[in-house]
Amino acid sequence: MTSTPKTLGEFIIENQSSFKYTSGELSRLINSIRLAAKVVNHEVNKAGLVDIIGNAGDTNIQGEDQQKLDVYANNKFIQTLTKRNIVCGIASEEEDDFISINSQDTNNQNKYVVLIDPLDGSSNIDVNVSVGTIFSIYRRVTPVGTPVTIEDFLQKGSDQVAAGYVVYGTSTMLVYTTGHGVNGFTLNPAIGTFYLSHPNMTFPENGNIYSVNEGNYIHFPQGVKNYIKYCQEEEGDRPYTSRYIGSLVSDFHRNMIKGGIYFYPQTSKDKNGKLRLLYECNPMAFIAEQANGKASDGKNRIMDIKPTELHERVPFFCGSKNMVEKAETFM
Repeated sequence: MTSTPKTLGEFIIENQSSFKYTSGELSRLINSIRLAAKVVNHEVNKAGLVDIIGNAGDTNIQGEDQQKLDVYANNKFIQTLTKRNIVCGIASEEEDDFISINSQDTNNQNKYVVLIDPLDGSSNIDVNVSVGTIFSIYRRVTPVGTPVTIEDFLQKGSDQVAAGYVVYGTSTMLVYTTGHGVNGFTLNPAIGTFYLSHPNMTFPENGNIYSVNEGNYIHFPQGVKNYIKYCQEEEGDRPYTSRYIGSLVSDFHRNMIKGGIYFYPQTSKDKNGKLRLLYECNPMAFIAEQANGKASDGKNRIMDIKPTELHERVPFFCGSKNMVEKAETFM
């Protein structure tokens, strides 16, 4: 008879002592993200049955069309994190500026800020393809008890205390790290509980999958074109298999399990790349490194980059360590 796997709540409590700040706030914060993820998951799974798919009619700060579920997920995560009096500030890919939370209940004593991409890959919603949520958690650097400033959000990825993602797919999974490895939890929709299903997740050092939007090939730098040709050559364990979903969470998750590399380089149209450093690249880089993978901008470690603006973009190469290092030689 097999034993019942641990729930996410049990796992958080058991591992709280390994976190260097043991006040319990981080545990409550991850629990809040878990709650919001379940609500968003419920709405994602109703897409097509209710009027929640399609364009919302607005654009976000990046000039991208917002989908209705973008707006819904953004509001739901902000509401959940705000009402539970756990964080002092939130920055979202869907918001122009950061949100300062001044809670009278806590006298502004909260220590954490959250940066979030509420619904990554939302353009796939209308065609029933997996989407996700990405989150990143930092301790504030300005004095506790004062309103947060931009300085609290413009921290290097190496300063993250936790990061994770939720993938809303054939099953819903929450994957996260607090700097002690990566663990994945699968939602049992019948009872609304996340169970530990993927303990100690790691990237294989080598893989045979490359994930890139090859429709942009003509706009790629020559080094990227050369690396793609390398992936396609018939030699040794190559050619690699091309797999691109168009949702960073889904592509990253598959490559971590099977072994592969995801890259979204700079192009002649997007000189700095397209992915956001704070909401996408840093949290995924933290997870990758904790899972024996690697993440860079093609030359430098992602988590060593000092952000200069809230919605900064960078080129992104992430996945199995040997594959990323090989790609860097072409850059």
